Amino acid sequence: MTSPEALAAHAAFLPFAGDSMARKVHREGLLLLGGGRALLMQIAHPMVARGVADHSRFRTDRVQRLLRTLRPMLAIVLGTKEQALIAAEGINRVHESVIGTGYAAKDPGLLLWVLATLIDTSVVVHERFVRPLSAEEKDAYYEDMRLVGSLLSIAPDVMPENIEALQAYAAGMCETLAVTDEARDIAEALFESNLLTWPLMRSIRGLTAGLLPGPLRTQFGLDWGRKRQMALDAASRASRIVVPRLPRLLKAPPSFLMPR
Repeated sequence: MTSPEALAAHAAFLPFAGDSMARKVHREGLLLLGGGRALLMQIAHPMVARGVADHSRFRTDRVQRLLRTLRPMLAIVLGTKEQALIAAEGINRVHESVIGTGYAAKDPGLLLWVLATLIDTSVVVHERFVRPLSAEEKDAYYEDMRLVGSLLSIAPDVMPENIEALQAYAAGMCETLAVTDEARDIAEALFESNLLTWPLMRSIRGLTAGLLPGPLRTQFGLDWGRKRQMALDAASRASRIVVPRLPRLLKAPPSFLMPR
């Protein structure tokens, strides 16, 4: 387990300044629209899928599992130094126990892939639904997230050098990963619905399909087509017009996800 002293040694930058790109990006509640994309990208890695299947109650505890992922990340980026360190220690503690045949959550390659999916998804969703980011803003955001990586036991030399390299790494992984039946089963369970939740889950499934890189969308068997792409593009354009004009309070992540 990562000791509090080791965490503190990597946390001189905490808390992030109010004008940091990490805070600017993650205080946009619409980033939650990318949750399905990030999750499916993660489980597209066979060893991540195996770890989820062996150590997560994803079939019966979907909401709590998502909250356990979102809350700590928001605490690290938006919280106080104490909140961030507690959240990072909690994540590292969980990773220590996720070990099985052929995988360990503390493996540097798996840690990098999971964080990369979150970074890449955050940029994609922000640019699609909030506003485009300049090259300088993306560079600053990535530097902030490299610091987050250090809190989560990812050595600096493991992280790609810059945002372009990170995005190239993510794109390359999406081209080469082979989605397993185990991963497809997890995805189906994540999108399961009943008569009450069917409209919501159908929308989430469709949005996730549209945001996923094409190779993974195909491997997960998610339907897509020209009309759906046109609808997503139209919704994205409307969102980029409306969202920047909304009051900050209306754009923030839901209060139950915020650090407290």
